[in-house]
Amino acid sequence: MMNSPQQVKNPSSSLKSRFITRFLGALTKINAEHPISSSSPTRIFQRYRRIKVASNKSMAYSVRSRRIWSRAMLSRFRSRRSAFSVRRSSVKTTNCTTSPPSALIKVTINENKIAKGGLDMQTDELRELVPGGEAMDVCNLLGETAHYIKCLTTQVQVMRKIVDFYHLSK
Repeated sequence: MMNSPQQVKNPSSSLKSRFITRFLGALTKINAEHPISSSSPTRIFQRYRRIKVASNKSMAYSVRSRRIWSRAMLSRFRSRRSAFSVRRSSVKTTNCTTSPPSALIKVTINENKIAKGGLDMQTDELRELVPGGEAMDVCNLLGETAHYIKCLTTQVQVMRKIVDFYHLSK
């Protein structure tokens, strides 16, 4: 018996819908708490950081704790939140002078360069890029990397749709 289109669920679209719901909720909250009132570089950077964190949190919560990278990312957010609440109560806020990253990190594995230690070096670089990768064996690292890339692709697709929507509405 053939499955009808309504019976077949696409796991990618459910991940995407969970991400969209969480991310749009986070963006709404950011706009309500911190409306755009200044175009100073510091304010722009602070807003950029809030949106980036909201995007990463939304994706990690959408994946839930099924993946090592999402558990590592959620753990990192929880530890930052507790450290931030302690620090915030004892220290006044300061202006941030760093700028957002200007280029994407590109990871390539060139089979010709795999010499003694070459694969280990590339694996170590990959471990640094994937949240929680430090504690994974190579097989799990590759599987988690593939899933993480899929999730990052979903993030980019959703953010492009949001930008296109707002660009067309102006």
